[in-house]
Amino acid sequence: MKQEIIARIRCAVKFFREYGLFCFIQHVFFVVRHEEEKDYYWWSKKHRSNKKDLKKQKESRFLLEPTFSIIVSVRCADKQKRQKLIRSLRKQTYNKWEICLADGGENIAENINQALELAIGEYVVFIREEDILEINTLYECVRAINQCPEVDFLYTDEDEMSIDGKQYFHPHFKSDYNLDLLRSKNYVGHFFVLKKKIQEQVGRFCEELYYEYEYDYILRCMEVSKNIWHIPKVLYHKRISDKKEIVSDEKIKVIKKHMERCQVVTSVNMRKTSGICKVNYLFKTEPFISIIIPNRNHIDDLKRCIDSVYEISEYSNFEIIIVENGSDEKRTFMYYKDIVDQHKNVRIVTWRGIEEFNYSALNNFGVINARGKYLLFLNNDTRIINKNCLSEMVSHVIREEVGAVGAKLYYPDGTIQHAGVILGLGGIAGHAFCGEKHDAYGYFSRIQCTQNLTAVTAACMMMPRVLFDEIGGFDENLKVAFNDVDLCMKIRKKGKWIVYTPYAELYHYESKSRGIEDTEEKVTRFRGEVSYFAKKWKKELEAGDPYYNPNLTLRKNDFSLRIL
Repeated sequence: MKQEIIARIRCAVKFFREYGLFCFIQHVFFVVRHEEEKDYYWWSKKHRSNKKDLKKQKESRFLLEPTFSIIVSVRCADKQKRQKLIRSLRKQTYNKWEICLADGGENIAENINQALELAIGEYVVFIREEDILEINTLYECVRAINQCPEVDFLYTDEDEMSIDGKQYFHPHFKSDYNLDLLRSKNYVGHFFVLKKKIQEQVGRFCEELYYEYEYDYILRCMEVSKNIWHIPKVLYHKRISDKKEIVSDEKIKVIKKHMERCQVVTSVNMRKTSGICKVNYLFKTEPFISIIIPNRNHIDDLKRCIDSVYEISEYSNFEIIIVENGSDEKRTFMYYKDIVDQHKNVRIVTWRGIEEFNYSALNNFGVINARGKYLLFLNNDTRIINKNCLSEMVSHVIREEVGAVGAKLYYPDGTIQHAGVILGLGGIAGHAFCGEKHDAYGYFSRIQCTQNLTAVTAACMMMPRVLFDEIGGFDENLKVAFNDVDLCMKIRKKGKWIVYTPYAELYHYESKSRGIEDTEEKVTRFRGEVSYFAKKWKKELEAGDPYYNPNLTLRKNDFSLRIL
């Protein structure tokens, strides 16, 4: 034990002398703060290609064997780092590549443009000179191209690398193509592969941009690429820097230009502290929405919910449809009378179905009585927090490509109850980041970013009425559980996106009107719904959630590493 301590001290002193105080502090912070990186160390040991794999890769032959042009802007005097990049290229198990370097420009974007003029490969690869590739990166790219010859744009997972290049940590396991997330932040990163024909169509990097030239180019690529491929493997190692990361206003300019090219009227804001951007989709007039609230007794909950719609939300063009479901308390009906007398846009419709609670049937019945162009399914045990909550949801639901919009929900104590749904979590589906702190950012800021997801909760979900009718509404076989996930799955099968926005916030007092699965009858019903959903969406469950990552666990909701 004593010898181990002495060895650690010697190692620390050596590191301090070699790399200086700043890097030493970073290293200590890494060791103390990031215990989870030990898991990543062993995970990477297991998942990186071994000698047998590498030998097999080198011997492999493909129907399509394109040449990759590696584009590198030479901008720093550290030749050692650049040599490490070149060594990582020479070790590649796929050897049809060329490297195009340029250093004659006034900035990085100009260097990249000069390097592009040298490229003759069928695909161009963008990489920073201080970073390195995993030994099988190009092999995996060729493999993907042969799986989908039409692929236009590829990107991979990545991690960070210590300045000395000896440690790998902080892996970023990314979502598949996620345009709303990309409009919030550049989640793709520095490394991406592009078909030369697409590169020629997109053109040159913008030389006016000093910081966000890659972000701008990626957005331009997404505008014309039809086939975008994400390889869920850590194939790129990004070297950490001793320089402070700069949050530049160039992001706003880049996104504004992107939205103009997409011919969408928007404004853009950015959080200075995090660099996360918010795209505001503007609309001139408020479309008419029908707010559908199933209810049985629990008037205190219902009153709090409806009061928040009128007193907190600034949205004015709506109707409220309360779906009465077997209330037996006198005060409930007294409240109904008062609320209808007080507000002319409130209606009570009575469900005459069976006594057993069926959330799907109640909402379907509410929709039959709705007159709105858009539907807002809202639990009676929710309360709106921010005044622009409904406007924010409307701004997304009016987009042609969007099929449903979900909000950020909190428990009464302020912790997060819902920040989207992950398919497969816990076996079927579960809420992302449930229980996290109110202001938590989550895994790579996912809590705080507008993004596309597989599903959102119907405790607060907005969607077009026409689409609801087209897909047949809620599946009434799912009386309580997973009916909202099923609805979202049907929406996605129609080619529409599900959007989660953290800028629509509500408290959710967690289904007090339904209770918990505390009886044998409820447990039996729940198991039946699990079985029904699993059979109905078997292929999708086996394929995994495209907005999650197969390297992340389905046992916890915090996007932590999957350790087998």
